[in-house]
Parts: sequence; structure tokens; C-alpha cells
Amino acid sequence: MYISATVSLNTEPLPLTECARTHVCVRACRTMAAARDAPLYLGFDFSTQQLKVVAIDENLNVVHQNNVQFDSELPEYRTNGGVHIHADGLTVTSPVLMWVKALDLLLDKMKGAGFAFSRVRALSGSGQQHGSVFWRRGASETLQNLDPDQDLHQLLQVSFSVCQSPVWMDSSSTRQCEDLQAAAGGAMRLAELTGSRAYERFTGNQISKVRQTRPEDFLNPERISLVSSFAASLFLGGYAAIDFSDGSGMNLLDIRSKDWSEICLDATAPQLGRLLGAPVPSTSVLGPVSSYFVQRYGFSESCRVVAFTGDNPASLAGMRLQQGDVAVSLGTSDTVFLWIQQPSPALEGHVFCNPLDWRAFMALLCFKNGSLTRERIRNESTGGSWELFSLALRDTPLGNNGHMGFYFDSMEITPPAVGVHLFDPDDNKVSSLSPQVEVRALVEGQFLSRRLHAERLGYSITPGTRVLATGGASSNKDILQVLSDVFNAPVYTLDVSNSACLGSAYRALHGTMSQSVASFFDVVKKAPEAQLVVTPHPAAQQVYDQMLQRYARLEERVLQEARP
Repeated sequence: MYISATVSLNTEPLPLTECARTHVCVRACRTMAAARDAPLYLGFDFSTQQLKVVAIDENLNVVHQNNVQFDSELPEYRTNGGVHIHADGLTVTSPVLMWVKALDLLLDKMKGAGFAFSRVRALSGSGQQHGSVFWRRGASETLQNLDPDQDLHQLLQVSFSVCQSPVWMDSSSTRQCEDLQAAAGGAMRLAELTGSRAYERFTGNQISKVRQTRPEDFLNPERISLVSSFAASLFLGGYAAIDFSDGSGMNLLDIRSKDWSEICLDATAPQLGRLLGAPVPSTSVLGPVSSYFVQRYGFSESCRVVAFTGDNPASLAGMRLQQGDVAVSLGTSDTVFLWIQQPSPALEGHVFCNPLDWRAFMALLCFKNGSLTRERIRNESTGGSWELFSLALRDTPLGNNGHMGFYFDSMEITPPAVGVHLFDPDDNKVSSLSPQVEVRALVEGQFLSRRLHAERLGYSITPGTRVLATGGASSNKDILQVLSDVFNAPVYTLDVSNSACLGSAYRALHGTMSQSVASFFDVVKKAPEAQLVVTPHPAAQQVYDQMLQRYARLEERVLQEARP
């Protein structure tokens, strides 16, 4: 009573409107303060042509995006499309230090934009699959003692025994593939064991090639990483484990036991298990971020590093792929992938461990000739204009009046063929097509190939099928219309096309809840729904069901002609 009386005697009540205004201001200030302190989660993607990052908040809103383009922003490395294509046309590599310097540049860009690193509770990321990084002996100690006053690329100048990393575009390890398949008891036995027959770009075969052709570089590696685990190692300040999902793209991991296959290890290199380290579930929290990033950029000491994975598994996470859907990623390479419960490996395509549920699997088909081929035809047929490229698709009929094309600028993965093969409506080979017809022949041919090989893995179109599109070309509605028509299914996209980045950010958030029973889908249920972009033309099914049979027949002809 005394306090109440004192207050009433020594203060005058504010007018009601002023009171309300004060309360509103207090609430607004509290909201702003909460927003300033709200946790953030980072997702990185070390892709072929650029390094990208996405930051999300607890409500899954994207609050920051940034990137570094390798060719234009790091011209000193003289890459074309982020890679070096060697004189033999088969060997394709990327400079490891370019990836390190790109991270320096990206984080400096974020710092310059005022990004609040202190709010980041967890980070994860992805890397282009199959690429390998060979750490020189002593690199582990270097990673643990990084000087925050210097850039990473300066500190790691001599930390790699192989300076040019073999990447997924490399197709120079045919001999090593043959040796591995022989050791495993044949291509099909290897596929049953590791999820794939031997592929030239797969990491195990690339490691074998380095050991056999450059033994001096194989004398002193302390650790061999994938691009994904290499990137995680930078943030961790120590060697990061390879995760199950990206590890199953190496021709080395037993996809059922989730451990390295001794048969494959012995056939690849001595002591390889030690150099690779033990694989871990893709949902693993590897540890806190390195003190280097705490001191240099202001990360919190409590920020956690969640295992990085491959770009395709990360895209599956970013798109929140559900059973029955098919995802088509339209990037430097095009990929088609599905969520499956029981693996059925075949000589064509791949079965990987699922990045979201270690008990499940994902099926994947990879096509090397994706966006770079589309860009070449755009340049040659429409003077470099995407607008005219789109107009050509709109102005030509479904089925292209019977004109068909196979565009394999580089040795293709699915199917193994190379060269450009053009056909008229009577299945006669022709040397050229008119510009507009060629644009449609390219896009239809690419998507017919995607559908044909997906169906051979067991995919089938049902009334509820959705096609989820991502990657750079997913922003082009006319390209997506052809995709919808060929698959005879509606095509959806997400607001953020960088699904590998987004999936990595989602995985970072999920990783912080690893001690709870929350599933990945519980954690991301607030994420924006995929947006319907296009639906198939009423005549599409009749046109493309017939065209698919013809495409399969002509593809076999192309393959037969290529065989000696």
C-alpha cells in the first residue's frame, strides 16, 4: 500500500493513447532485439562453377544468399566452367586452392554485407560429388593451428599433395574401373555391393589412377577427402569424416553395411581405409566450428558443424522429396533422383545411402551433358539469347515434327556415348537442323533420355506423380514446359533454386536437434511448399509415349555405331 500510494502521489497517469503507444514501442523493441539474437543456420554448396551459401532462420525463412563465381571472380586459376580440361580430353580437374580462396572471398563478402556470424548455431554443406582432395602429411596440424590474421588459402598453400583435384567430369580411369570390377567379381557384383558399377569419375577409381600414374604424389597423403568432407574439414579445423551418402558415390562403400568394402579397398590402394577414415551417418554433428572462424569472423564457439554431403543428396533434402515424386536437377550436369526403401542396384544408374534416413536409399541417374550443352546450343542457334531460345521452344510443335537429336558434347555417363547425332523423321542421320528445330531437338532429347533411363530403374508415372525441378535451368518456364510434357506430369519448383544450399541449411538445423526424436520432415514442415509452374499439354502423353520408344531404339543404334 505504501509503494502504491507513493507512486500515485508522485506520478501523473499518461494519456491512454500515449500508454498504448509506449507498449507498442516496447513490444517492437523486444521483437527487434529477438530478431537480432534469433539463431541462424548456414548451408554451403561447393559446386562445379561456384561456391554458394544460404542462411535460414528458425522459421526456415531465407535471410541471406551469396556466391563466388570461380571463372570470373578468381581468374588467376584460369578455369573454364570451374575446371581444367586436359589435353587428352578425358582428364578434368579443379585447383584445390581455388575452392579455399573462394571460401575466403565468400565469407569476406558476407562480413561486408553485415552478416551476423555470431547468430549461426550450426552449418552444413555439400560438394560436387566424387571429387577427391589429397591432404599432405602435416596438414592436420596446420588445420588445428590456423592464424586468424591470415586468409585460409595462404595458410594452406602447401597442405595438398595433389594440387589439381580430379572431379566428377573426369573420364580417364577406364583401366582402373576394369581392375576394380574384376576384383569384385564383375560389374553387377560391384553394383550390388556399392550401389553402382565402376564409373570413371567415382572416387575410388580416381584414387587408384593417382596411385598408379603419379606414385610420387601418393607417397605422402595424410588423408583423402571428398569435396564435401574437405569443405567440412576447413570449418572443423581437423579432418571431417565422409558421410554415408556421399561416400556411396565412391565405388568403395558397402551400401548395406555402411562401411568400406575390404574387397574394394584392397583393389584400390594399400592402407586406404586409414586414409579415408571411418564413414559416419549423414546426420552426424562433427563438432564445434574452428577457433579460426570464431576469431576471424565472429562465429559463436557453440556453432556446430554438421556432416557435409554430396550436392545431389543435399538437393534431395532441399526439395523435401517424398515417395512417388521424381526430382530433376538441371545444372552443369542433369540428375534424376528418387527416394527408395529397398535398393535394386543395376548396371545403369546409382543407388546411394539416403542423407536423411540412414535406413533408406536414393536412386540417382547422372547425365554429364546438361547446362553447358544447353548454353552451347543457345549461343549457336539463338545468338546467346535465352529469350530467343525460349521462343524457339514455344514456336515448335510437340514432337518436333519427328526431328530428334542426341547431344553428347562430352563423353556421356548415361548412356556411355559421345558426339552429336541428329535424325530426320525417317530415322535417317542428318548433319544439321534449322536453329529453332535444333533448340527443341536438344531439350526434348535431353528429357526423353531422363525419362527413359528413370523408367529402366523402376520409375513409373502415376496420376499423383510430381516432377520437382531445381538447378539453374529451372528458372526457364519454357524448358520446364517441355519437361512436363515429356514426363506427362506437373512440374513444381521451390522459391530458392539453389536446393543443395537450402538442403544443407535444413540439415544444419536438423543436426542441432539430433538428440531429439524429431524427424527431418518434422523440422522442415514450415518450409514453403513447392510451387506449381506448368502442367502437361493434353496431347503430351500420346506424343511422347510413342516418341520414347523411338528414342530408345535410336539410342541403341547410336551405341552400336560407337562400339568397335
